[in-house]
Amino acid sequence: MKALHARYPFLSAAREAVETAGVDLAELVASDSAAVERGLERVEWAVTEGTVGEPHRRTRVELLSYPVARVLVSLVDEHILLRRYARAEAATAYDRFSEELTATAEFQSTRTERLDLQDLLAEFDLAGHVHAVAGEDGDYRVDVGTYLEHTAGQFGDEWRLVNRPLSDGQVPVAEDELLLLVRQAVRRRVEDGLPLSVPDAIAAELEDEAERVREVLADLDLTRDIDTVVPDLFPPCMRHLLDKVQKGEHLEHHSRFAIAAFLTSIGMTTDEIVDLFQVNPGFGEEATRYQVDHIRGETSPTEYSAPACATMQSYGDCVNKDDICEDVINESHPLNYYEHRLEEADEEELVDWREGEDEDDDAE
Repeated sequence: MKALHARYPFLSAAREAVETAGVDLAELVASDSAAVERGLERVEWAVTEGTVGEPHRRTRVELLSYPVARVLVSLVDEHILLRRYARAEAATAYDRFSEELTATAEFQSTRTERLDLQDLLAEFDLAGHVHAVAGEDGDYRVDVGTYLEHTAGQFGDEWRLVNRPLSDGQVPVAEDELLLLVRQAVRRRVEDGLPLSVPDAIAAELEDEAERVREVLADLDLTRDIDTVVPDLFPPCMRHLLDKVQKGEHLEHHSRFAIAAFLTSIGMTTDEIVDLFQVNPGFGEEATRYQVDHIRGETSPTEYSAPACATMQSYGDCVNKDDICEDVINESHPLNYYEHRLEEADEEELVDWREGEDEDDDAE
């Protein structure tokens, strides 16, 4: 097992090294407390910090902590955990290979083995689709299909194809942008196959660690702390319902509940939601206020959350699904979609819809 494998445990060579060593996962989780502890740390850090933490000083422990972490994520089997874990592994790998590929020769000489950009591209079948621009150091062209595939999770106008000078079926990118595309490839590699089917014996050995992960998730309350209203980043279903509200079109009761619960969950007050519904046919302020307060839990013993994707589908409110619905949140929950969009967006470019409303009021 090499240090390179421990730094990048998602590599094919790393998997082969584990297989060659004849590591038995059941025996590992039962007898190697260091690997289990580091595996748990990877997952906890992924949830709380967005990275997988500092590597263990022992190469074997660091490498074997990766399959342990994947098993823990699978045992908990929460989509938001899977997504955060994959993103954290990808972010950590990105930091490492970005440093490694741009390091000075003096730094590189301290490594017994390091990643080469071409090897990294070949790992993800990108080598044949990425072309260095002759005479332009650090500039590349990426085949358009490959570019679109690997920018599906990137947000910002700079990634939109319309803003790139497409030529001969290729899209120009700088080296730092190319490495961001590789980060997306790493994320997909990590996500591939998750959740795993975990044998009962292994699940029993990791029961305490899995419960610890569940506690960390519960403490963070990941989908209830959103307090930013940016309609452009709403999931398609909620954008559709909001558009109908703003156009004064009739909404069925389940649709009104869905959009009201979603807006409540992302931090809008009852007054703000009531103002939004004023243009809707049959609007009654008292009834609307009561319904929103009921959803919020102020006039009922239960605080309701927005319906999950499966519920939206059953009522016919799931419309205009995009790649994020299909590939990122896997049709899990509209709040997961919205959280993902907020996380990917540049904070400096986020403008809360309510702030815009305040500015309009001041202008008047």
